[in-house]
Amino acid sequence: MCGRYYLEKTIETIPYIEKMQKSSLVRKWNDTDPVKTDGEINPADVVPVIAPNRSGKQSVFPMKWGYKGQQRLLINARVETASEKPTFKNDWKSHRCIVPASYYYEWSHITGSNGKTITGDKYSIQPKGLSVTWLCGLYRLENNMPVFVILTREAADDIKFIHNRMPLIIPEHLIDEWIRPESDPDKLVNMALSDMIAERY
Repeated sequence: MCGRYYLEKTIETIPYIEKMQKSSLVRKWNDTDPVKTDGEINPADVVPVIAPNRSGKQSVFPMKWGYKGQQRLLINARVETASEKPTFKNDWKSHRCIVPASYYYEWSHITGSNGKTITGDKYSIQPKGLSVTWLCGLYRLENNMPVFVILTREAADDIKFIHNRMPLIIPEHLIDEWIRPESDPDKLVNMALSDMIAERY
């Protein structure tokens, strides 16, 4: 699961932020939803997202986090079922994106003596040895404006004690391949990063 992440302005992320700021969508979003370029990111925030432009080349667009569902905002899609579910299957085939993050947050889930699950400590999590976490996502247009969800997978062994789900994260050199509509996402999923570091926040 991924319900919160953090974006820092660093040498690695600033070029993507600057590229997004050239998009005409920034002005359109700012009329209703201010675009965030750093800090703690929450569902419904508008943030930099990497996706192909009309020419098929890598670009960066401001997108809002979450698809409108019937009863609630959909912020995640399970990688195991995204290709089958009506809400996500078309985007899984040809509308894939990458969300730059410094790290993501997760809260430990504890089962109490009554069998109910409660949330515990907050952790910041990122791939070992990396300062940028490239979160895989899907996107679509709602009212002619781009929105996205983050894909999740079974958690890596080292962080299962926190939560049984984690975002799908790929190495930087696979960004262009992931967002390319002609690519096979099923093959790329097998290249996802799983060596994570978690720190109690």
